[in-house]
Amino acid sequence: MQNLQLLMTALEYTEAHLSSEINTQDIADACFCSKSTLEKLFRRVHGISVHDYIVRRRMMLSAKKISQQKETPILDIALEYGYSTHESFARAFEQVWNCKPSEFRTTKFTELFPRLMTPLTKGDSFIMQRKHVDIGELYDLFQERKDCFFVLADIKGLIPINEISRKAGDLAILEQMRRMTSVAGEDDAVFRIGGDEFCILTSKSEQEYAEQLAQNIRQMNDQTFSYENQEIPLTLYVSTVSLKDCQRCDEVFANLHHAIKQSKDSLNGSV
Repeated sequence: MQNLQLLMTALEYTEAHLSSEINTQDIADACFCSKSTLEKLFRRVHGISVHDYIVRRRMMLSAKKISQQKETPILDIALEYGYSTHESFARAFEQVWNCKPSEFRTTKFTELFPRLMTPLTKGDSFIMQRKHVDIGELYDLFQERKDCFFVLADIKGLIPINEISRKAGDLAILEQMRRMTSVAGEDDAVFRIGGDEFCILTSKSEQEYAEQLAQNIRQMNDQTFSYENQEIPLTLYVSTVSLKDCQRCDEVFANLHHAIKQSKDSLNGSV
């Protein structure tokens, strides 16, 4: 329970100070623990360093502003998230999003790096079945679209891609996001619910619409993305589901993951 409280404090403190000067030591001090203790626990549970999580969350929030506040100068957004020059901000942005900030002006925003949630526990151990992310901001949208369908996608064979390099894995997830946003309608919402699990919450109650989006994504299977001098093929498991009876965000989260697992199991390794 002590570790659970430490992680809760770390995530809450980080989120509250993303537009302030903040580093791993600051967060450790807020948690009344050593920097090494925080770093080891954070990596074990979330699979990422505290510093990298801060950078990704800042780049996610800045990308949202770049996409939605098109008149706001990029330098103003950079300064808000602790970058003193356009150049330093652009380097960090491109490392995360694989494009320049100015190119993101015309991109449909996606929750690529949503806020992490404290994992569930069983006894003294963390339940490490999936990366638990916060989709609470979408609660109102879920309620408005109870009768609408979800399109779900998960990468087939991400581990071998990550074995090439972590950067290749990150690019695979960006390509997955690109494919889903490219087929989504203007009023559809694309968001991430796990490591390589994404959803489109459609704006329509017709299953045929969701199935067409799913088919459009499947048609891109085996297309490649570039990493250094390699062309790496990417294939996605894709399915659709309706969750009319889910009332809470945690129910939606759990049932979306269950639907993805069921789809993968039913395909027996084929797409």
